[in-house]
Amino acid sequence: MSSQGTFTIGSILSFIGGISVLVGGALSFMWFSLGASSFGGMMGGFTGMMGGYQGMMGSLGAPFGFMGSLSLIGLVTGIIVIISASMLNLRPAEHMAWGIIILIFSVISFIDMGGFMLGAILGIIGGALAISCGPISKTGDN
Repeated sequence: MSSQGTFTIGSILSFIGGISVLVGGALSFMWFSLGASSFGGMMGGFTGMMGGYQGMMGSLGAPFGFMGSLSLIGLVTGIIVIISASMLNLRPAEHMAWGIIILIFSVISFIDMGGFMLGAILGIIGGALAISCGPISKTGDN
């Protein structure tokens, strides 16, 4: 398999993973920021009797609670992985830099469940494929 084909596979896997992380982050952000975390059983769901994550310390600086602010990590990492996958496809000569960025932000996305875990795993595989490829030759034989 040529290195150009591997770059394409790596960028496609990373792009799909980034979209999954972005969608997962958006869904969890909407869930927690709209107050759905207070729904639940007799003890009040995530908030519980003592106020849960927002308790005495407030919302740790975020107006929508601690879990909602963690969901922002999913949004940001998803956007960065999507942009890096696009740049990997546009500039394959810089495959090491884009592969490392994809790999780092895919691992960071595990904080917000990594796009249902599938997105983070696809991003890690795509970033590893981008890093492992050799340089592209001018003749296209590689």
